[in-house]
Amino acid sequence: MHVPKRIVSLVPSQTELLCDLGLEPSLVGITKFCVHPKHLLSDKQVVGGTKQVHFDKIKALQPDIILCNKEENTQEMIEVLETIAPVHISDIHTLEDCLELIHMYGNLFTVEDKAGKLVATIKQERLKFQEDIKGLAPLKTVYFIWKHPWMVAANHTFINNLMQEALFENLFQNLERYPEIDLDKDIDGQVEVIMLSTEPFPFKDSHVTDMKNKFPQAKVLLVDGELFSWYGSRLAKSFEYFKALRFESLKG
Repeated sequence: MHVPKRIVSLVPSQTELLCDLGLEPSLVGITKFCVHPKHLLSDKQVVGGTKQVHFDKIKALQPDIILCNKEENTQEMIEVLETIAPVHISDIHTLEDCLELIHMYGNLFTVEDKAGKLVATIKQERLKFQEDIKGLAPLKTVYFIWKHPWMVAANHTFINNLMQEALFENLFQNLERYPEIDLDKDIDGQVEVIMLSTEPFPFKDSHVTDMKNKFPQAKVLLVDGELFSWYGSRLAKSFEYFKALRFESLKG
């Protein structure tokens, strides 16, 4: 089997995963959003973002494979990229999808042992978390990803799946993907937790204050968007973070 030696990754979370699997030397091209590990942006060729790339830069890198994601990258991009090199497209909706992808990369790049250990670590963290929060009830939660317009994470998203894992019951799980909502009409008095994500919109403490004033009955939290939406090795850190959020949500 031919093992790809020159990799272009157009998905930030998958770039981090490659590095944690020991594949950083094979990584030749990344996006400007591939910020983990931090030194990558100065060490590797940046070929654009996740929605727009410089195809000439990618072609010049002579990649053996280009790694994409169905949600992160556009179909139009992928069609052009396929004329440059083989393209691998991930499609992640659940934690199980993520674990499968890690094993897939392990086989594709012949780092099966490292992939297996990473999957085992994530599963162990998940079990530990489930034990630590045993007996806690789900909290009715809204997870904001954008402002102007207000947008939330809803059903059939990886964020929603991780919310379920952490017993944050998504108030908008009856809607699909990332719908726009009306802040004055669509959030009822039953909401217990409001999460403002640090990405893709950079919510800050000032937004938390504004939301607390509007919904005084709810616990408003500024949450790390990477730990809710990055699939790959970052998941090993997510469950300890979810535990902290769960207990923070119970405070007055």
